[in-house]
Amino acid sequence: MRLFLVRHGETVDNVAGLYAGVRDSPLTAHGVLQARRLGEYLAKHHRVTHVFSSDLQRAVETAVKVVDAQLLRNTNQDDDDGDELDANQQLKPLQLVDLRERDFRSAEGRKFGTPHGDAETHEEMRLRAARFVQGHLVPLLESGDSKAIVVVVAHGLILNSLFRALQARFGVRHRGSETSAAWSNTGYLEAVVKAAADNEGLIAEASGDRKTKQPPFCLTVVGVNVLRHLEGLKKTRGGIGSAQFDKRQRTMDSFFGPASKKPRVDPESEKS
Repeated sequence: MRLFLVRHGETVDNVAGLYAGVRDSPLTAHGVLQARRLGEYLAKHHRVTHVFSSDLQRAVETAVKVVDAQLLRNTNQDDDDGDELDANQQLKPLQLVDLRERDFRSAEGRKFGTPHGDAETHEEMRLRAARFVQGHLVPLLESGDSKAIVVVVAHGLILNSLFRALQARFGVRHRGSETSAAWSNTGYLEAVVKAAADNEGLIAEASGDRKTKQPPFCLTVVGVNVLRHLEGLKKTRGGIGSAQFDKRQRTMDSFFGPASKKPRVDPESEKS
């Protein structure tokens, strides 16, 4: 299984420097562009089979862009790929409360640095993350579908808890020795989870006499906070990029998207 742990696109509260855990802060116009770029990049390189998302709108809207790009990718495929097309037509984000960000409680909506001693504890977050792993990722692994490509769209702090839960459950191999990671907006951690090799199935305990079973799966980290999909993307000036996204508003990327049936050249876009 290939696994992508993704943070949502930029939000209004991110820009304002406000604590937004369970507070439902919307994406900015720039955040929507980030999410669109993410979806297009993943669709170019992978056929995603499962998408899980926090049920907060900033994560859901980011996940929807991933799904939309997959469906567009499949409509451009030949009929020979009909089986894959049919499978992907059913793709949609599974929204889960367990993937919500840390609840800052009394500090929700307040400036960064505001005391939040009553916030959700790290143990509470760990339990949520472990419940997601056990309830959704483990069944996929045990199903034997080695070609599963899973995207999880959530939030920076809960993703860190999820990463630790994965390490605790499967062990981890990667270049560094860190037990946590950082996530920029739409940045993702890419990992591969697969069955442990037979000759690695037993490990010696400290005594050297007894041997115990390793977890049946091993997680290998491929990349941390990957942002290749954002190369060349710049925020619209004048505060427009940081404002809440308006669905009636055309973004700069829309000028360079797929051509319509009656293409029209906007001379002003050529000057931008």
